[in-house]
Amino acid sequence: MHPHVTKKSYAFNNHNSLREPESCLQETVGLANSIGLVVAYNEIVNLNNLKPSTLIGGGVINRVAEIIKRRDINIAIVDYSLTPIQQRNLEKKLNSKVIDRTGLILEIFGARARTKEGRLQVDLAYLIYQRSRLVRSWTHLERQRGGFGFMGGPGERQIEADRRMIGNRIIKIQNQLIGVQRTRSLHRKSRNKVPYPVIALVGYTNAGKSTLFNALTSSTVIAEDKLFATLDPTMRGLTLPSGKKIILSDTVGFISALPHELVEAFKSTLEEVMEANLIIHVRDIANENTEAEKQDVLEVLNELVSDKNLGNSDFSMTPVIEVLNKSDLLTIKEKSSRLLRTQQNNSKMVLVSSTKKEGFTDLLEEIDIQVNKKRKVVKLEIDWDQGSFLNWLYKVGEIIYRRDTNKNIQLKISLDEKDLNKIKKINLE
Repeated sequence: MHPHVTKKSYAFNNHNSLREPESCLQETVGLANSIGLVVAYNEIVNLNNLKPSTLIGGGVINRVAEIIKRRDINIAIVDYSLTPIQQRNLEKKLNSKVIDRTGLILEIFGARARTKEGRLQVDLAYLIYQRSRLVRSWTHLERQRGGFGFMGGPGERQIEADRRMIGNRIIKIQNQLIGVQRTRSLHRKSRNKVPYPVIALVGYTNAGKSTLFNALTSSTVIAEDKLFATLDPTMRGLTLPSGKKIILSDTVGFISALPHELVEAFKSTLEEVMEANLIIHVRDIANENTEAEKQDVLEVLNELVSDKNLGNSDFSMTPVIEVLNKSDLLTIKEKSSRLLRTQQNNSKMVLVSSTKKEGFTDLLEEIDIQVNKKRKVVKLEIDWDQGSFLNWLYKVGEIIYRRDTNKNIQLKISLDEKDLNKIKKINLE
């Protein structure tokens, strides 16, 4: 039993997914457990027709209501996106708090966000989600951190007062996030001046991104065997075998049917992915649902690409390395089988074990190859009074040949395409 458990919950699943229903249900149970809920009972409900008023039929509702009453259950979790009317009607008929998949994930995010930006983003997502419902207390608005008001509270308040308060709070948070985004943009511009390539880690939640990040960079980012252990982005420097320096960025984990409110709220964080020179897609190769998880991650990335206000038009051309993590949990035969199943794409793939630090040599070499892939060799003539420009070239490029003359410095240098474009821009100006 979790030491902080105070409530029992009931979970049932009818979530539409590429996964088997049992796998979806177990994921929901894991989500509930991650915030201290004991799942007293769970089941899969197969529905032929969705009821507009309650989602599920009267017979199932009566049976569930009896289980909830008999087992003294506090919360019913539905692994589906409920409408406000469905949620309210289910609560009346079940005589219990009811939260849907979106509410459950938001509750987890509210408890896990640690930085100011993370808390602002989750607060915004929660308010956008709750604005259409107005059936809960808003005591969480006074909290500095922690979960929200889904699982208790003093009761409802006047809807109009709630609506005004939510609207004002949304505007305030959006203004605060504009400042955060401006600061992040300045940081990004500073990095571009250095500049080091940015490598973004993405992946399904609990795929082992943070463990890999820590092992590669000797960092201490929270890495637990728990869904959504990492919410706030972290960056660290890393030197590749070639001696080239890069910036490695750990990002929030994705999940199937990630609530749209969270995608919207976390866009400022996920900008790091859009601006990356290389994406490392960390996958749990030991999980039978690894292919479905991959599709879920790609769906979120595609949603970001479709946003015209985010990222760059060349995102689809960003190289991707698929890191097949947790290989130590598989037998040799299983490794071969999983590799055959995953090799039906154009991505580069590397088998690793983050916990045992196996496969890191191959991974770092592949990163090196991809980072240097778009480098071009050019000849430049630098005036003697362009000392700062020359120093910058030495930092970002690989000098192949140098000849000093009375008139200028002649260089033959290998440069990233991005840096070469900067030189062209300078010349045009």
